Amino acid sequence: MNLPFFIARRYLFAKKSHNVINLISAISAAGLAIGTAALIVILSVYNGFDVLVRQALGNVEPDIRVVPTAGKVFSPDSSAFSWAYDQEAVFNMCSVLEENVYISYGDRSGVAKAKGVDRVYEEESPIAGHIVEGKFSLHKGSVPLAVVGAGLAARMDMSPRFLTGIEMYYPARDRSFNTAAPASSLEMVKVFPSGLFAIQTEINDNLMIVPIEKMRELLGYSGDEVSAIEIRLAEGTSPKERSRIMKGLSARLGDGFEVQDRYMQNESLYRMMKYEKASIYLILLFVIIIVAFNIYSSLSMLITEKAEDIGTFYSMGAPERTVRRIFVLEGWLISLTGMAAGVVAGIALCLVQQHFGIIKMPGGFLTDAYPVVMKASDITLAAIAVAAIGYLIALVPSHRH
Repeated sequence: MNLPFFIARRYLFAKKSHNVINLISAISAAGLAIGTAALIVILSVYNGFDVLVRQALGNVEPDIRVVPTAGKVFSPDSSAFSWAYDQEAVFNMCSVLEENVYISYGDRSGVAKAKGVDRVYEEESPIAGHIVEGKFSLHKGSVPLAVVGAGLAARMDMSPRFLTGIEMYYPARDRSFNTAAPASSLEMVKVFPSGLFAIQTEINDNLMIVPIEKMRELLGYSGDEVSAIEIRLAEGTSPKERSRIMKGLSARLGDGFEVQDRYMQNESLYRMMKYEKASIYLILLFVIIIVAFNIYSSLSMLITEKAEDIGTFYSMGAPERTVRRIFVLEGWLISLTGMAAGVVAGIALCLVQQHFGIIKMPGGFLTDAYPVVMKASDITLAAIAVAAIGYLIALVPSHRH
């Protein structure tokens, strides 16, 4: 039997002569339990928002995107794209021509990100499932249409019920700027709003989707120029298969092109999300460290109370290391008790929120209730961190007495 552990356990669960030690120990364990539960719940909620953001961006961003390393446009005549299209994991491939343009609608005007897309995108776009008014359509006979973000539409007072067209302007590539008649230096095309979509605030406020042929007309391209090729993979495609297709494309296209996955398309956003999660974790750990100092008080008082027992241990031949280990384990057991209770409480709260959505989201968002996604790695990391903090705090008073 481990004698220090046996004695530490007896001290923890036996009735002490001073109730204040019981109280401080209970406060320490309760504080660590609350801190651990809060850590698990908040990290799980953050994971839920992370999944929502990734899903929202996934409706706009493709699984794989090919862009030129130099210049804005290119002609997609490489056999590499035929090779990619023949891969079983590839669901569809579409041509895109994007540019920031000046738009005018009625008496409103502003700047928007116009995304010109081909018929494949029009027929199989995931944005079609996020239409909040009108319908997802870019052609009505020979009339070009546009699907507009709800935020941009609100700012410009657009509606698919109106017959007013959206005028898109861009500086002409084949004419120099004329200060006397600035309008003559601009190309203009007109499209009509057919639907409004709502995905994510930044996207809703800036994006409009138009036929690629109207974008080529506006930008002064007469061929098959595109700014990107977007590839969507079949649902359930493994990261390994995605990586294989990306490497195959890179090898066949050469150094003139960059093959991006979703992380590379929004590297700064995803990096910021990781930093935010790490910051939340460290802040909550700092709070737990402060709470854990109650263990120091409890253990210091216990050592003082057990001075007679300590003398008895020494007289019986117990080495100093063994006596210190008794009180280190005593303090650590307090923290482990709080940690275990916190893990159970945190998991229980997350499961309740997942299944019943008790805490609702204020205002209109992508979901009615706060999203929760538990990860075993987060729970393990929280438990290890709290256990380590408790052990380190317990070392201090035992080595000072």
